[in-house]
Amino acid sequence: MNVAASVSPSVSLWNKRRGRSKPPRTRPTKSERRRNLTGWVFIIPAASLITIMSFWPMVRAFLLSLQTGRGSRMSYAEPLWMNYRRLLGDDTFIMTLKTTFIYLIIEVPIMLGLALILAVLLNNPNLRFKGLYRTAIFLPCAVSLVSYSLVFRTLFANEGFVNDMLLGLGIIDSPVNWLGQPGTARAVIIIGLIWRWTGYNMVFYLAGLQNIDPATIEAARIDGANAWQTFWHVTVPQLKPMILLTAIMSTNGTLQLFDESWNLTRGGPAYTSMSMSHYLYELSFLKSPNFGYASALSYVILVLVAVLALIQMKVGDKRDA
Repeated sequence: MNVAASVSPSVSLWNKRRGRSKPPRTRPTKSERRRNLTGWVFIIPAASLITIMSFWPMVRAFLLSLQTGRGSRMSYAEPLWMNYRRLLGDDTFIMTLKTTFIYLIIEVPIMLGLALILAVLLNNPNLRFKGLYRTAIFLPCAVSLVSYSLVFRTLFANEGFVNDMLLGLGIIDSPVNWLGQPGTARAVIIIGLIWRWTGYNMVFYLAGLQNIDPATIEAARIDGANAWQTFWHVTVPQLKPMILLTAIMSTNGTLQLFDESWNLTRGGPAYTSMSMSHYLYELSFLKSPNFGYASALSYVILVLVAVLALIQMKVGDKRDA
């Protein structure tokens, strides 16, 4: 039976006077309640695990960031924000913050730009051995981190291949201590990041390029646009969602950088190549562990990641403009 037709005229008149255009909701049937219950049965275990394994540790970490002391002798600081205030006067933290942003500002634009160029070149339907080239460029991100770190340390050693090549070409007169100077140590980490993650981002751009309608490219060429104009005004705008995604992922990954800082340079010389996450690890597990202070640093990293991701989304998403 039609529910709308069964509503009495008095109820319909009352709904109109109340400004309602729809009839009052009826109680769910037994089958609908059963379906809703089935959905909750599937959702609750996963939601409970996420809460216990992710959100509760985040809450505990925040409470820990308000405490001071060692080991089991932890107590709330006075004032509660003492650990956060201490960060502002920590020269090592300020240095790691600057170093991390140097990596971010230099590495991310170069890596994403190179990944986009490679994706466009490898998306050419007339290119032979495309699969081989794509695999070769993507493979670095599948290589073991420890293995590639050892290779890079060997390449950039005082008697390594890079110094031998530069000496042979006459570019330098004496070997460069790549891992023993602040500027060159940072450069080695940036080179390692670009080498490892360019192919990873290239795969995202290739997926985006293959979803672009070829008719838009053909229409631009018919209108007289050259290759650069077609790429910049037709291809790039259609890749904006993918560019935004890779920019956010790369920014978040760089702000949480640990592996390269630890394995390539150990943070040296004198903490000048150390990332914030590397410093967080040292505060937590090396020297004299201070979990309260380390938790405060972890929340600073979380805030930086969230703020930069929000800015990128606001700048890159123009759907409501």
